Amino acid sequence: MSQTKAAIVILSDPSTGSEESVGRVFNALAVAYDYQNEGDEVTILFQGTGTRWIAELTKPDHPVHDLYEAVKDRVAGASAGCSEVFASKDSVKASGVELLGDNAVPGTAGLPSLRRLRLDGYEVYSF
Repeated sequence: MSQTKAAIVILSDPSTGSEESVGRVFNALAVAYDYQNEGDEVTILFQGTGTRWIAELTKPDHPVHDLYEAVKDRVAGASAGCSEVFASKDSVKASGVELLGDNAVPGTAGLPSLRRLRLDGYEVYSF
């Protein structure tokens, strides 16, 4: 069987405080963990209000922290433009996660290019 490539895009907003948002980030990271454990190529992107998750997931007492730590080396980065719009740029930078902006959307610092990921053979999953 050939190796697959998956891009996990986290869009859910932790500031809602809902079980659904925690469920989305948990399942996104669980999918990344599954791909990683099977030896497949996987990359994780935080985009939209999902850029707020980084500050939450780095807290040791967060229920999804251990899973985040297990796949943290697969995090490609967070959307530069979205982190500015949704006021998470400082926490993203403080965590050491790279700000990505290869899709030069007018009026922003740029967003990750999902098109480029598809062209590179990635299946794109959004949560």
